[in-house]
Amino acid sequence: MGEFSFEERRLRRKLTFWRGFFLLILVGIGLSVWAAARARPQPTASPHIARIDISGVITDDRELLERIDSVAKNDAAKALVVSISSPGGTTYGGESIYKALRKLSAKKPVVADVRTLAASAGYMIALGGDHIVAGETSITGSIGVLMQYPQASELLDKIGIKVNEEKSAPLKAEPSPFHPASDEAKAMIRATIMDSYGWFVDLVAERRALPRETVLPLADGRILTGRQALAAKLVDELGGDDEIRAWLETKGVDKALPMVEWKAPSKDGLLPLLTGMAEIFGLTAPEAGLSSISHLREIRSQNLFLDGLLSVWQVGRD
Repeated sequence: MGEFSFEERRLRRKLTFWRGFFLLILVGIGLSVWAAARARPQPTASPHIARIDISGVITDDRELLERIDSVAKNDAAKALVVSISSPGGTTYGGESIYKALRKLSAKKPVVADVRTLAASAGYMIALGGDHIVAGETSITGSIGVLMQYPQASELLDKIGIKVNEEKSAPLKAEPSPFHPASDEAKAMIRATIMDSYGWFVDLVAERRALPRETVLPLADGRILTGRQALAAKLVDELGGDDEIRAWLETKGVDKALPMVEWKAPSKDGLLPLLTGMAEIFGLTAPEAGLSSISHLREIRSQNLFLDGLLSVWQVGRD
């Protein structure tokens, strides 16, 4: 038998790669389904204190709302501790989680555990707890609402692109990135922001049993440490797990119960499995390389813009 030509060897290598690649996909899908099933919070018959971690930018998260509802329906979960580490996010996202926590609190105690940062919509979520515990150096507050929209009109002028539009009324599709907002549009945006802001202020006043006049000076967007928030009556107590368990005991929850974290199902089970298995078997895609798939998670996680009104703490830029 003669030797294969260079072109034949190259084709055989490609064929071997793609056979192995598709085999990895099949195995990876099976393993990812198995891993996702294991990652789902499983109801337990043993009494416990449920814990849910809320971190990162807050959005309209249906899975999280369903998880909170599952805790409410689980008789073995005697209380819920919501640990918050978030700069905020969409106002609606915070509102939805707040309402879910208040619904749960009708059945069992809810403690908001302010960790490193619970600002803006993060603090809004904390208001859903029956008791708010913060660290002395935790960052909270930033009560307020903003709306951001890009303005590309100057850039379009420089590169010679003109956008024409016809609309039914002057305020349709405003604000627009294609031209500066008119005074009428700015007034509309301002009214929308202030309506949500007023709702947020009233929520703080109601939940913290403070006069609105007392809340307003604190609702200028300022951030506060846990110690400052305690002095302003925006939180109930400074501390951590010990203080949380002690408060729960006053509500009839045994402080010796184990604290069980109710985790979200894994969303990225397939990518790590495929890339990891590819590295084990030494497979590399002919052009880009299979390991580059893992970058999809990073790209997907970067939210350049959030839809809707925002309640989020942002460090200012020069």
